[in-house]
Amino acid sequence: MPETTSATTTSTTAYKNSSNLDYPLTKMNFLVTVAGVDGVAAFSEVTGVEASVDVIEFRQGNAGSLAPVKIPGLVKHGNITLKMGYTSSNKFKEWIMECVSEHRGAIPRHNVTIELIDINGGAPSALVTAPATTSPKQWILSNAWVCKYNAPDLDAKTSDVAIESVELAYEELTIPN
Repeated sequence: MPETTSATTTSTTAYKNSSNLDYPLTKMNFLVTVAGVDGVAAFSEVTGVEASVDVIEFRQGNAGSLAPVKIPGLVKHGNITLKMGYTSSNKFKEWIMECVSEHRGAIPRHNVTIELIDINGGAPSALVTAPATTSPKQWILSNAWVCKYNAPDLDAKTSDVAIESVELAYEELTIPN
């Protein structure tokens, strides 16, 4: 049995080895679900899930200190980018086109769930003694809509997969677990 030298982590992970040390989940196993869109698209990369809080500084006129007081301001979210192999799924493409078309009505907004999953069912090796976690790691984006679309580069000299890129804006980030 190999010896483990890594430190025990405090985060929720998918499985443990025989020494009861947590193994981190890999970044390559994830599922993206768009509520209300039935089409299927396999994403190869999801980047840019972030949230930040503006810092507001002020100083009261009668304060005894020259240092400003800092209070939290607005919460801001960056846009996320989804990269996918070109797909013929019409429902997902229809949602993209509804958002970026010049002839659109109201932009359809949907909740998007990004879920880090264990495709091996919690059994990556013979060292596993504990089952997989019951709740997967998730990020839920509320009221997301497509704000940018990039078509794949077309180059007849290569045999690369045609990768499309979709950028989503969203209003709120929830991390339920």
